Amino acid sequence: MADPISPPLRLALIGMSGSGKTFWSKRLAQAGRPAFCCDDRIEQRLRSRLQAGGYAGINGVASWMGWPDSLAYAQREADYLAEEVATLGEILTELERNPQQQLILDTTGSVIYTGNHLLLRLRRQMTILYLEASPAEQQLLIERYLSDPKPVLWRGAFQPKKGETPRDTVARCYPALMNARRLSYEALAHCRLPLADLREAVLDAAGFLQKVATQLEKTR
Repeated sequence: MADPISPPLRLALIGMSGSGKTFWSKRLAQAGRPAFCCDDRIEQRLRSRLQAGGYAGINGVASWMGWPDSLAYAQREADYLAEEVATLGEILTELERNPQQQLILDTTGSVIYTGNHLLLRLRRQMTILYLEASPAEQQLLIERYLSDPKPVLWRGAFQPKKGETPRDTVARCYPALMNARRLSYEALAHCRLPLADLREAVLDAAGFLQKVATQLEKTR
């Protein structure tokens, strides 16, 4: 069956942590599509620093970064972003050198902080799909983050109030962070796909790509 999206298939998935970027990139990879996870590469680039503290895996990266009120957080947030910028730059250089190369790119939730130059290159090289959470789904993402933290770049959005615990501050400020990011995701993406549209139990890789193609057609 021919791809519903014009070749070469180059699809970058963006959205908040927990929105399904990794799930769908893995499903497309299982269907034979070349896929790349930015989180995995960033973890590799941070490995020596993680191992020094006894951390490993994506949850280890979150533990290494710590809560945003910790003394080490600002520097580690900057270190993480520097490795993310380097990772995205390497990927885009490879795509620019090989115009026919296909790729499904599982970005991080913080891709929007990598700078306008890289984001413009990303838009030129790939079709950017925003996996969009509804308000109810956003609340689930907040609860998931509180119970199973992943690396998050707060970029100044963590604003504690007197007497609050860090967890209370996260619960209060995370919605504002999500709303600010939503606007950036919408501006960056070529199209949006609501998460509710991806809940069909039988939806496979081909069905996912067909939904993306349908959304792209609506934007033309």
